[in-house]
Amino acid sequence: MARRPVAWVGAIVLLVEAVGIALLNWFLGLVVNKQDMSLAGLDPHAMSVSTWIAGGLFGLYLALCGVIMLRSAIRDRAPGRFGRLLLISAAVVHGVLGAFSVGLVGWPAFVFMMIVLGLIVLTLVAYDKKPDAVSDEPRVGNEGAGGGAPENGAPQPA
Repeated sequence: MARRPVAWVGAIVLLVEAVGIALLNWFLGLVVNKQDMSLAGLDPHAMSVSTWIAGGLFGLYLALCGVIMLRSAIRDRAPGRFGRLLLISAAVVHGVLGAFSVGLVGWPAFVFMMIVLGLIVLTLVAYDKKPDAVSDEPRVGNEGAGGGAPENGAPQPA
């Protein structure tokens, strides 16, 4: 099954996206700071600092999601409850951002968001919480045609 490579690729993409988002917000903060204009009376310095903080927090969020997917890929196990919730929230965020990005940025951004969404969802679905394990309990009922002893040990009538 291809769940490990999907988790690896998803982790790498999320980590690269985290760095890209942080750098994009750093650049946007510089642009706002250099323009020296206010928006609805807000201080330009406050707007640039808030852009840097928001970019850093969103970058950390995406990096944490990437680390959780990387951990799943290394261990070849499903993420824990917190990790699953974080990855589900990242999938929702990518779905919403993908819908907005069609009109604002264009189709290539939408395609990128949907690829990341697919990687996250495929990682969540591919790793079962309880893997198929052979049960130690005996099976109840006939095991096939031909008989065998019933469970109570009495011989079967012919």
